[in-house]
Amino acid sequence: MSKIGVFPGSFDPFTKGHECIVKKALDLFDEIVIAIGQNTSKTYLFDLENRKKHIESLFQDQPEVRVAVFKGLTVSFCQSIGAKYIVRGLRDSKDFGYERSIAQMNYEISGIESVFFMTVPEYTAINSTIVREIHKSGGSMELFVTNADELVNENGKQ
Repeated sequence: MSKIGVFPGSFDPFTKGHECIVKKALDLFDEIVIAIGQNTSKTYLFDLENRKKHIESLFQDQPEVRVAVFKGLTVSFCQSIGAKYIVRGLRDSKDFGYERSIAQMNYEISGIESVFFMTVPEYTAINSTIVREIHKSGGSMELFVTNADELVNENGKQ
């Protein structure tokens, strides 16, 4: 049975930091499922289909990485695909404190373990919220998002 790691998030946008975590996780897991969560109460800058296409294009030559969309609890999605692990990225100790609490609750309700990977130092400042603000203010995301122009062009007026 293969080891599946689920890397959940909204990925609005999928940054170089996210990409780094997937590459690190591939050393430990047979398959990584990048799971884009849908939250109907949240407004996204980039639409769901374009986020999915963008991420798929980044890993098109890696069949061990796939992209899926889900609604509801991450652990429910994990159970539906037979995954026993959630992959999370950490930039700093603040991330760890937040992620640890979620990991403990996820384990308590499902028995699914969370595995943490540190991003490389040059990506520790990258955060999707700041990248969105840079983009909305007319700045380029290219330093922070691989093939950012494809995401922007696919999203119409963005």
